[in-house]
Amino acid sequence: MMKSFKSILRASVLMLLSLFFLTGCDIPVLQPKGPVGREEYNLIIWSFGLMSVVVLAVFIIFGVMIWKYRGNRPDTSNYSPDDEGSKKLEILWTIIPIIIVILMAIPTVKSEYNLQSSPTPSVKPLTVEVTSIQWKWVFKYPEEGISTVNQLYIPKGRPIRLILNSQDAMGSFWVPSLGGQIYTMTGMNTHMYLQADVTGTFQGRAANFNGKEFAHQTFVVVSENNTDFTNWVKNVKTTKAPLTMAEYNKLIKPNVVGKMAFSSYPKQIENDAINAKFMQMPGMSDMPGMSDKSSTESSNQSDSKSSSSDMAGMSMKGGK
Repeated sequence: MMKSFKSILRASVLMLLSLFFLTGCDIPVLQPKGPVGREEYNLIIWSFGLMSVVVLAVFIIFGVMIWKYRGNRPDTSNYSPDDEGSKKLEILWTIIPIIIVILMAIPTVKSEYNLQSSPTPSVKPLTVEVTSIQWKWVFKYPEEGISTVNQLYIPKGRPIRLILNSQDAMGSFWVPSLGGQIYTMTGMNTHMYLQADVTGTFQGRAANFNGKEFAHQTFVVVSENNTDFTNWVKNVKTTKAPLTMAEYNKLIKPNVVGKMAFSSYPKQIENDAINAKFMQMPGMSDMPGMSDKSSTESSNQSDSKSSSSDMAGMSMKGGK
């Protein structure tokens, strides 16, 4: 009994020491730098608190039962080995998990709903198109007409509306300091909002395994004040070369590259154009945003066929 107590005590001390040392670590997800990150941070703390209550209750009950029904206890009159079932206990341990699930579900659903909209509705968001490629990230700024690779510059205090897709393997976009991760998929777009309330450089990465160079698919998010961001855009437009289709075709090959910036990019690589080339894949026409393109293409094909038929008819008449 004494050896077991010493083992439990030693394990408890080691766990407390581990927690003590962890408090000095830099954990970006627990140090949010924007409203989206704070919303998710609050949800993490709430979930951790509920789980701690459950774990604490289990350990307390475990300790009580071990002590109460130990083998060398002096009084064994309270032990009835033939007892079977207890309605009170069964009701209790059925109701408690239901309450815990409800307490978890309500704030989770609320946060998910809040994160679907802009964190600062009074400010016009900056739209950025994000494409994941093995093993790199391509960012396009439609309003500014520029593009970057493995670096995302954003203005401080302004919401960023991200439109994400993938060129090849399924990916996952994640900036721990600013918000949670979201998947990128070929042939369709996903959306999310981010916002940085402070200036600085934040690390981003792929959170979904997608091949041998997965660990190197990282990028940086640079938050600047509005003046510096505007100057950065002007600098890219005036000093960087444009992104050509030939260069982009090299870029989409699976490889690892460094940070890049381009003063412009071809219209062919906009999200709509990228998605359109997957229309022939089974089921793609049923995806959101694809039906309009499908009907347009069908209409064009029908017009082309009818024109061909008319031409054929005219030829036959001319032959007669």
